[in-house]
Amino acid sequence: MTMTVQPPDPDPAQTSDLEPGGGVSPGSTPPDSAQTSGLSAPQPRPRHRYSPAVVISLIALAIFILLFAATVLVLFD
Repeated sequence: MTMTVQPPDPDPAQTSDLEPGGGVSPGSTPPDSAQTSGLSAPQPRPRHRYSPAVVISLIALAIFILLFAATVLVLFD
C-alpha cells in the first residue's frame, strides 16, 4: 500500500507571478510555505529531573555491578 503525502508548498502550476524557472518576477513576493524549524512555544520544564524508568534502570544497574563485583571477589579470592 502506497500513501502519497501532499507537499507543504503551494503547487507551482496554480501560483500566480511565477516565472518559467520557478522564480518570481522583480517586485513580487514568493508564495508562503509552511515552516517546521523552531518551536512554536516554550516547552514547560519537567517536574522531575529523572523519570521513574530512569531511577529503576539505575538501581538495576547498581545491583548488577554489585553482583558482578561479588562474583569476581568470590572466584579470585
